[in-house]
Amino acid sequence: MPDWVRHGIWWHVYPLGFVGADIRPSGPRTFTGRGLDSIAGWLGYARDLGVSGLLLGPIFESSSHGYDTLDHMHVDVRLGGDAAFDRLAEACRDHGMHLVLDGVFNHVGRQHPAVRDALAGRTDGPWAGMVATRPGPDGRPDLDVFEGHGDLVELDHRDPRTADYVARVMNHWLDRGASGWRLDAAYAVDPAFWTRVLPRVRESHPGVWVFGEVIHGDYPAIVAASGMDSLTQYELCQSIRHAIASENFFELDWNLTRHNAFLDAFVPQTFVGNHDMTRLASAIGPERAVLALAVLMTVGGVPSVYYGDEQAYVGVKEARLGGDDDVRPKFPRSPAELSHLGAWMYRAHQALVALRRQHPWLVEARTERLLLENRRYRYRAFGSETGETIIVELALDPAPTVRIEDAAGRTLYHFG
Repeated sequence: MPDWVRHGIWWHVYPLGFVGADIRPSGPRTFTGRGLDSIAGWLGYARDLGVSGLLLGPIFESSSHGYDTLDHMHVDVRLGGDAAFDRLAEACRDHGMHLVLDGVFNHVGRQHPAVRDALAGRTDGPWAGMVATRPGPDGRPDLDVFEGHGDLVELDHRDPRTADYVARVMNHWLDRGASGWRLDAAYAVDPAFWTRVLPRVRESHPGVWVFGEVIHGDYPAIVAASGMDSLTQYELCQSIRHAIASENFFELDWNLTRHNAFLDAFVPQTFVGNHDMTRLASAIGPERAVLALAVLMTVGGVPSVYYGDEQAYVGVKEARLGGDDDVRPKFPRSPAELSHLGAWMYRAHQALVALRRQHPWLVEARTERLLLENRRYRYRAFGSETGETIIVELALDPAPTVRIEDAAGRTLYHFG
């Protein structure tokens, strides 16, 4: 694990939402004055939060929300185009921050030229072999789509030309200033596909960090079979949120035991909120969200903070068209325009991120239960090689509280 990853804490931003882009344009996609440059203006805010890098959602040309890609080689016009990326990458370097991109390589938008060529029956050209067709019920070619979404057409990962294309895209943006990749919907791709892609990426960029979006399954086996460095630790995220919401710390304790086993094989990418779920403050309440953050910052993993969670933003994900909009909001033009109502949560994030930075061994820390009740939980986080220890105590009665102490009993952090 490169040092920049070992010490990494990420600010996760969904760019199209952050800049207020038109997510479902009725006409041509246009630039309305805010793009990646406006994210660059928030890097000082992110640095003061304590993070070391920017984890971006999709930025490439797409029809709507970014996951229906039209062109992986160019930044969406709504985000300011390729030049805006170069400026953001330079700004990240100036702030000493790394940049990780979202690679949507399981599927593309229905208007992608590879899809059009496949439906037209073309067997030559630059897109040949990347999208498979099969006879439809009416005799015309039909397509495999991602999880029933007709506008998200799956790539043919069996064809070596798809692996060539993905490796070329990944290297292109690493050449241009990115440091790593999140692989979207990696759970839907045969892990063997990545063994044909990642060695070519690492040959040109040996320090790259690549982690996949995997929701459930045998995490260590997927890492071993794919060659990815890490996976998203959805199981831990869901157990933190649900254990606190249902006042059942037994669930969290069980998942931390599983988390210990995962750490024997790889260091997961950890989080308690992202662009695909109801905001943490809406799911469990803002005060309890501090407890969730305390767990995130005191267990093993490479953690990320979803933009707005550090301001106690609320938002509910709904199962409808546009149901993600509430959790992917527009941010103000500058930090000076933020409401003061979220300042207390920002300070809590600063304190807990700082605590983690002061104990860098936490990236590979294991946990051990010291006390377990439905509404009260105390555990020890310890470095298996360094022998260092901190004690974390969470309580839900009579109000949400957190206390973190060092091995000598000195208070490192207290809330509630």
